[in-house]
Amino acid sequence: MNRIVRPVSGILLRRLALASIIANVGIVVTGGAVRLTASGLGCPTWPRCTDDSYVTTPEMGVYGVIEFGNRMLTFAVALIALATLLAVLAHRPRRPGLLALAVGVFLGIPAQAVLGGITVLTNLNPWVVGLHFLASMAVIAAAYALWRRIGDPDGPTVAVVPAPLRALARVTTGVTVAVLVVGTWVTGSGPHAGDHGAARNGLDPETISQVHADGVFLLIGLSVALIFAFRAVGAQRATRAAIILVAVELGQGLIGFVQYFTHLPAILVGAHMLGSCLVLLAALSVQWSTRERRAVTSTPQAPQS
Repeated sequence: MNRIVRPVSGILLRRLALASIIANVGIVVTGGAVRLTASGLGCPTWPRCTDDSYVTTPEMGVYGVIEFGNRMLTFAVALIALATLLAVLAHRPRRPGLLALAVGVFLGIPAQAVLGGITVLTNLNPWVVGLHFLASMAVIAAAYALWRRIGDPDGPTVAVVPAPLRALARVTTGVTVAVLVVGTWVTGSGPHAGDHGAARNGLDPETISQVHADGVFLLIGLSVALIFAFRAVGAQRATRAAIILVAVELGQGLIGFVQYFTHLPAILVGAHMLGSCLVLLAALSVQWSTRERRAVTSTPQAPQS
């Protein structure tokens, strides 16, 4: 059987896109570490670390090191995004759709840096902090779309499940986003403000946590429904993606319940932030599994007379 060998440049391009996903998830986790160690104002201004220095000083102690270190990681994430963009530009033949996604991921990094600066300048306003997290989710989604698009052929997109199931998958993705949004409200009402003097959003932690939990129950119910629906129509790839989504959701839900009843230990809150990224990626995988791109077929030329 003949094997299809991808050009090396294509393999490199996909690896760079995967590295971009991992790097953006990593910056979310390290950003959580900044908040969970109360280092959010370790560098009390932006873009400088202090009024007189762009870097941390010994007087700022470990909090300054943690906050400044997270800022430096942004440059590493940006370099990976830039390398991915340059690889897309250099790839031949030029593939449709890749450039817009690569540009979106690359521009999302400085946008995130600006939002991070606004969180500092607003003394860690919980609504701005939540927006900062959600912007990271948007960049991760774009990086994932780029990675999947690189692995797809360039032919037409064809649905592999009926329209009602594609609609159910979209609803599930929408509920996933809603759960992430409400999760930022829960965080903004809780004890991990990022700094001992930072304000909270004023929402009742118990009430908003219940709203968040209700959203999680709805999300799990929809995801389980997807498993049975995909299996009923014989969509094996979509069924596997939905099973993985449910498994990730259950793990994330378990962490959420344990952290709530153990009064939000920092290590579990950090794990929950990582889990949020994984839930989003799993939901996007389900969305992607409902369609596929077919390889481009060349039209045979009529013989010349």
